[in-house]
Amino acid sequence: MVATTKTPSTRAKAAAAADAATALATSAESTLYVQSVEKAMKVLTAFDGSKRHLSLSEIAAATGFDISAAQRFTFTLSALGYLLKDPQSKKYELSPKLLDFTYHYLVSNELVSRAAPYLQQLAAETEEATNLTVRLDTDIVFVLRIVSRSVFNANVIVGSRLPAYCTSPGLAMLATLDEAEVDDLLARTNLVQFTPATVAQPRKIKERLTRIRKQGYAHTEDEFFMGDISTAAAVVNQDGRAIGAINIAVPRVRWNAERDERRFADLVIQTAGALSARRRQEM
Repeated sequence: MVATTKTPSTRAKAAAAADAATALATSAESTLYVQSVEKAMKVLTAFDGSKRHLSLSEIAAATGFDISAAQRFTFTLSALGYLLKDPQSKKYELSPKLLDFTYHYLVSNELVSRAAPYLQQLAAETEEATNLTVRLDTDIVFVLRIVSRSVFNANVIVGSRLPAYCTSPGLAMLATLDEAEVDDLLARTNLVQFTPATVAQPRKIKERLTRIRKQGYAHTEDEFFMGDISTAAAVVNQDGRAIGAINIAVPRVRWNAERDERRFADLVIQTAGALSARRRQEM
């Protein structure tokens, strides 16, 4: 299915919500499932960036809870330090304490810690933005990012999610999956034509993945953000499956196709290969 009306940020949020709903429907059938935890997370995810502050009634509307339930969960989360309540407006906002989870993920993730010096070296050598992403179902998530003076989109930060099918890191990681897995993932993806350059047809995406497997890297131009050019290679485990991807992003005004694509492709392939090789040796 191809849609054409949603903005990138809207689509990313909608896809994340759809993926979460699908996983939730399956998991909720288990006797191990704790619904109160789900409800607490619904309150936190109601703060999706569209509004910084939410009233109790807005939280209730966003979560589908009645006012009494919304009040109990917001009170508990506030007491635990994950929500802040303005004493005058009575509205809530997310607390910086939530960043504890990000911190613990980053410092405990082996790939992130190993990739950091490689990204720093890439950034210094190219003077462009360099990133480490991982795949989260149909999306990619930025887990390490070093920006340059000419960074194209400063709103992309650690934690940002973008669709896998039209981003170079996502395509590089999808290329390590088998055909059945790719078919399943694309069937569950809302394939949006973000720009005239976006490849959003399943058949063409699969043809593209075949080329990526042969050349060892993925390359996109203007497919999610106009003016953004990105080259990526997958970091793989001992089975050849992606555990992440390294990419270099360049604004079009700084891009020279004859000079840059092969050069950046070689750099990301070399970097991803070094991380993959070390991973295999350690395993």
